[in-house]
Amino acid sequence: MRRLPPLASLRAFEAAARRLSFKDAATELGVTPTAVSHQIRQLEESLGAALFERAPRKVALTPRGAALAGPLRRAFDAMDAAVAEARRTPARRVATLSATVAFTAKLLVPKAARFREMNPDWDLRLHAADTVVDLAAGEADAAIRYGAGPRPGLTGAPLMTDLFAPLASPRLNLSVPADLARVTLIHFDWQSGVEGSTPSWRRWGEAAGVAGVDWESGVAFNDEASAIQAAVAGQGAALLSRTLVASELASGLLVQPFGPELRGFAYEFVCPEGAEDRPAVAALRRWIEAEVAPGA
Repeated sequence: MRRLPPLASLRAFEAAARRLSFKDAATELGVTPTAVSHQIRQLEESLGAALFERAPRKVALTPRGAALAGPLRRAFDAMDAAVAEARRTPARRVATLSATVAFTAKLLVPKAARFREMNPDWDLRLHAADTVVDLAAGEADAAIRYGAGPRPGLTGAPLMTDLFAPLASPRLNLSVPADLARVTLIHFDWQSGVEGSTPSWRRWGEAAGVAGVDWESGVAFNDEASAIQAAVAGQGAALLSRTLVASELASGLLVQPFGPELRGFAYEFVCPEGAEDRPAVAALRRWIEAEVAPGA
C-alpha cells in the first residue's frame, strides 16, 4: 500500500518547483496563489521538512525540495504521457514531427505520403517552425534539430552533416569567385544558437581567400526557405545548405559554380529521454531513416 501525501499538494509543489513561482504555479493549475501556498505548507508538514526558501517576491528550493522535484516531475510527465496515450483513438493515431520551415518544405513534405504508406494506421502532422518546440510538454512527439547541442532531457540520433556552398541560378553565369562582386549576395539571419560557427558570406570569403567583395551587402531574409526561393529566382547568389537544395541542384535550377564548401553541424532526430519506444516516435524514426536520411 502506497503512503503518499494528497495528490493536490504534490501537483502544487511540482508546478511551483518547476516554475520557482507560487503565482505562476497557481496560473497553471487554475487556482489562487494562496491555495498553492496552503497545499505546499501541508506537504511540508507531512514530510517534516521545508521544501522552499521563501523571500520577498521569490522562492528557491531547499536541498530536500530539489531532491523531491526531479522524481516528481518525471512521475507527472509519465502520468501525462500515459493519459494522453489512453485518450488516443486506436483507429486514428497522430504522430507529430517538428522541424524548421525550410527542412519541412524541402525534405519532409515531398516524402509525407510515404509515411502513410509505411504506417497506414497513423496520421502525420508536420509542425514547421524555426522556434524550438517543447518536446517534454508534448508539443510534438519528436523533432529534427540542427546544431551542436547540448540537448538536456533529449536523446538524439544523427541523420546527416550539412555542407554550405555558394549557389546561384545558372542564368547569373558565375564561373569564378571574383564574379560575386557583380551580383547581389543573399543572406539568411541565423537563429539557431550556434553563434560564431554559422555559415556566412564573410566566413566563406575568408576560406576562399577572396578580396574585393563587400560580404555584408545584399539582401537578408529571416527564413532559409525565402533565401532559397530568391536564389532560384535569380535574384543573387546565396550560401545555402546542399542538403536542403538537393532537388534544385539535381534539376539544374541551382548550380554550384565554385567552392570551397563550409562544413556545418549535424541534423539529429530527437525525442524526450525515455520516449524512444513510444509508438509515435518509433513510426517517425522509421520513416525519417528510410526516406529522409542520406541514401534514402
